[in-house]
Amino acid sequence: MSGIRFQLNGQWRSENAISPSTTLLDYLRLNARLTGTKEGCAEGDCGACTVVVGLPQDDGSMAWRAVNSCLVLVPQVDGLPVITVEGLAQPDGALHPVQQSLIDADATQCGFCTPGFAMAMFAFAQGGEPRDDDTIHEALAGNLCRCTGYRPIVEACKTMRAAPPGCGLASQAGEAASEYRFGSQLYLAPHSLVELLDAKARYPDAIVLGGGTDLGIRVSKDRETFPVVIATQWVRELHAIAEDAQKLTIGGGVTYTRALPALERHFPSFAALVRRIGSRQIRNIGTLAANIANASPIGDTIPCLMALDATIRLRSTRGARNVKADAFIVGYRKTAMEPDEIIEAIEIPLLTDGTTFTTYKLSKRFDQDISTVIGAYRLRLENGTVAELRVAYGGMAATTSRARTVEAALTGKPWTADALNDIDALIAQDFQPMTDHRGTDAYRLRAAANLMRRLQLETTGGQHTEVWQL
Repeated sequence: MSGIRFQLNGQWRSENAISPSTTLLDYLRLNARLTGTKEGCAEGDCGACTVVVGLPQDDGSMAWRAVNSCLVLVPQVDGLPVITVEGLAQPDGALHPVQQSLIDADATQCGFCTPGFAMAMFAFAQGGEPRDDDTIHEALAGNLCRCTGYRPIVEACKTMRAAPPGCGLASQAGEAASEYRFGSQLYLAPHSLVELLDAKARYPDAIVLGGGTDLGIRVSKDRETFPVVIATQWVRELHAIAEDAQKLTIGGGVTYTRALPALERHFPSFAALVRRIGSRQIRNIGTLAANIANASPIGDTIPCLMALDATIRLRSTRGARNVKADAFIVGYRKTAMEPDEIIEAIEIPLLTDGTTFTTYKLSKRFDQDISTVIGAYRLRLENGTVAELRVAYGGMAATTSRARTVEAALTGKPWTADALNDIDALIAQDFQPMTDHRGTDAYRLRAAANLMRRLQLETTGGQHTEVWQL
């Protein structure tokens, strides 16, 4: 049994008397008294709480990733270096180039959001990416400013000088403890798949922590404490990504950030969707497996996996078994997993010649917003006729599911606009949508039907004018 030990702005800290359900944000402000890191939304949307965490890579290098400290539990940084805005300047007071660029561009006003922007920019600078508008906008999409506007902040990103070697960077990582107790609370961080399965068998009701982008909200907003948490971040077997001629396999611990290059190669539309699921801060810790295990009816990845005929590989001490993605969700926030099982991997068949995959997301805000409706479509045409069609929708009902009536009605038919004359009625046979603050049932039905019309246009070379981006 060991305490939590991590490096904060270059200095090692050890803690053995804090709740494992303490967020990193609370620890920084209340325990470490580093109040530059701010709480804005406490749910990973505003970026005011952004800090940078160093993740050791297989080649011995360190990847510096921006994360929302309001969603990260302190044990998740055990053994890792953490940098806050207070750690950027040099000991003699000389400002880091990121800080100086914000000053030079007059890119701050009230200053509340500025520390988060500085840390997002710091992580961006370490990645060596091009400083063009699109890349900068993506890097800053997780940070909101209510005062200054974004033009001077983008300008600061373009003009910031290169940092001197080692400037603001801690370089050490340590070994994370496999178990941490505080009173009646237990936090387990197994380092192998065998240890993970054994822990899940011993504590079948434990919360399995992937990235924590959803679980963290229960702590930061609702102030929950969890009796037993089993983290997957140190299980190397879950972090593999494999590709062969038939399929792409993504391990159960793979983050969105690590999965993106492979998704971009094989399913560009899926990759574009992942970039809208959340900011870099979210993608750096969130995992595909946790998104589907959450079984939310508005989860973005499960409709794609259903349409792509993916397989979810589950494993326990009893062995492994496969469940098709379209059979994985069995009820509202309920899955086919047994209490002692974890998601070992997600297997996605690659597209064959002549097959396309497209997904559309409708939301009130383009970036980082919960879906109102999400449609996912795998389509294969032969001589202008629908040879194969898989359609799945999220946001339409209590569970994500395939539109089997639509699939049956269109398969074997010419892929023309006339084939969709009855699409509204067909959608209504598959779904009885809900009404909430994101949209009415009538809106959802019409939107789902119109997405099919858009698919037909785009896959037959038709043109459409997008007058409003939801």
